[in-house]
This record gives sequence, C-alpha cells and structure tokens, in this order.
Amino acid sequence: MVRLSDIARRPLCSLALLLMAFVLEGAVAPVSEYQLKAVFLFNFAHFVEWPPTSPPAADAPFVIGVFGKDPFGTTLDEVVHGESVNGHPLAIERYADVAHLRSCQILFIPAAEIAHLNEILAALKDSSVLTVTEGPAPRGAIIDLLREDSRIRLRIDLAAARAGNLTISSKLLRPAEIVGAGS
Repeated sequence: MVRLSDIARRPLCSLALLLMAFVLEGAVAPVSEYQLKAVFLFNFAHFVEWPPTSPPAADAPFVIGVFGKDPFGTTLDEVVHGESVNGHPLAIERYADVAHLRSCQILFIPAAEIAHLNEILAALKDSSVLTVTEGPAPRGAIIDLLREDSRIRLRIDLAAARAGNLTISSKLLRPAEIVGAGS
C-alpha cells in the first residue's frame, strides 16, 4: 500500500500520481482533500523556481505558510517533516496577521480567508511568494486549487507568477488551466 508520505517524497512523479488518483476515482485508497492539498503544496516547492534571494540566507528554511484558520491539522507538517528544497529545510508557519506574510515562499490561503485576498496580495506586493488559494478565487493569486466533484484542478495565473518573479515548470503547467498568459 502506498502511503501519503511515500508519495510526497517523490516530487517528480507524485504530482502526476495525485492528478491520476482523482481521475481514477475510487480506484485508490481514500485520501482526504487536505492530505492531497498538503502534497500539492509540497510539490509546488519542487516545480516552481524562486529568485536566488528567496530564502535569503543559505541556512534559512523554505517556508510554507498557512493564512488564517489552518484546515490541515497536522497533515501538512507530516508531509514536509524531514524534507528540504534546494538544501533548505522545509518549515510550516501559520499566520493570523497579514503583517508577517513576507517570511514565507508559499502561502496557502484557505477558502474561509478569500475575503481577505486583496489585503493579503497588497501585503505581498513586490515579493516572491507563491500564493495558493482554494477556489474559485478572484484573479491575483498564482495557483488556485479548484474542487470539482471529487477532483482537484489547478488554475495558474501566469501574469501573477511573473509579477512575483516566479517561474513555473511546464510539468506543473501541463495539467493546469492557464489564465493571465497574455501574449
């Protein structure tokens, strides 16, 4: 039996496996929505390229932040436990306040916090933070996790990614709906 932690440790194949798991509905052991979203967040760290200054110090952790009420419980912590990204240990931070958001590389904004999205995006302006929301969300967030029936679909705003000086791998773009691509 494949465990969630085993899937998370193979970033190149885990995203594809997770997408297939929702297509093959019922063919795999049940995984909760937030277990799946935790693995998505872990994998985004491997499929997005940040500017060299993020994280700023060689020994600084790579931080996945959760804004507002945390829907993951301990799941996100379990997925990233002992993992690293480009030599930076992964860490989870929870933020109740918009003022401290710049200290993370990925920020998950739960559906319950979408009403604060404009305020959050304003606080993150000119920073390289990958914003991930539960959708549908208004434009401006970089990745939107859209739930359709028992599947999760990705919507990626390329203009928002460019504004944050982030480069998203084609492996992540292929299965996603692309918005804000421009010319």
